[in-house]
Amino acid sequence: MIQILSDYFANAQGWLFEAIVQPAVYALGLGAYAEESFEGLEWFMIGVCELVLLFIYLRPLEALIPVHAIRDKHARLNDLIYTLVHRLGLFALVIFFTLDPLMDSLTGILREYGVHPFNLENFWPDLSPLMSFLLYFVVLDFFDYWYHRASHAFNWWWGLHSLHHSQQDMNLWSDNRNHLLDDVMRDTYMAFIALGIGVQPAQYVLLVSVSRALQSFQHANIRLHFGRIGEYLLVSPRYHRMHHAIGIGHESYGEESLGGCNFSVLLPVWDVIFQTANFKPEFVATGVRDQLPQMDSHGRIVPGRVYGDGFWQQQWLGFKRMLGG
Repeated sequence: MIQILSDYFANAQGWLFEAIVQPAVYALGLGAYAEESFEGLEWFMIGVCELVLLFIYLRPLEALIPVHAIRDKHARLNDLIYTLVHRLGLFALVIFFTLDPLMDSLTGILREYGVHPFNLENFWPDLSPLMSFLLYFVVLDFFDYWYHRASHAFNWWWGLHSLHHSQQDMNLWSDNRNHLLDDVMRDTYMAFIALGIGVQPAQYVLLVSVSRALQSFQHANIRLHFGRIGEYLLVSPRYHRMHHAIGIGHESYGEESLGGCNFSVLLPVWDVIFQTANFKPEFVATGVRDQLPQMDSHGRIVPGRVYGDGFWQQQWLGFKRMLGG
């Protein structure tokens, strides 16, 4: 069944490329980028498939077992814009295939000095394709945990990442509500790690797609968890919601310092090992503490910090926060 779907996808990609993309590329005088445009079409088609499947499977669940009623539908629509930009954009493609030639050049230099390129699979040469996928899945998630945790540890970085946490009506599109600079940094980091441990481009596409689907599920407005044992195996909507909890998930150590819990992106085991797990069985309110009304030095209640209503305003305000504004 999987092979049949893969064949259909490949045939559709080939037809679209020959009928639409390739003629457009050459008409624009960009024939030198034909190979990259073919890969870009693959990412675009995968993004379209992801969006359709997310809506078909997660939207009914949000209607059936929601954590709360969506109060700000405009904010949810804005999250959809982020998802379209990220899933149908070329971030991962450009970064991965820009770093690929760089890594090839570096590998060539190292070979001249008798240093062979590193490939994680060389430690287990008889791994099946499935086990190879799972190996890279676990290793990449380990590095993703530390990237995510670091984004909560430095004030300038939190200035960018806090945009992601400012959504008080979390929904199936909220995973991609990120500052563009934060997205570029993370995609560059993850692509560099993937290339550094020997992940092939085709395998990287599948790893990214599976990861994105699981993260969209985690952010959905769904009253769901995986039970006493399952919560330790895969990040659930309830577990990740605790990471977004006001004053708990990312500000545990006080008003002026950053802390947090549940940084694991896909596998809770990293939180368990590094003692950042919080398995409290609650579906908590989400947002950032400074969004709430504050008391000023005169004892007056003043509105909380504004994170912006639209895409570009949120991007600008995130940049200002990064600079300390």
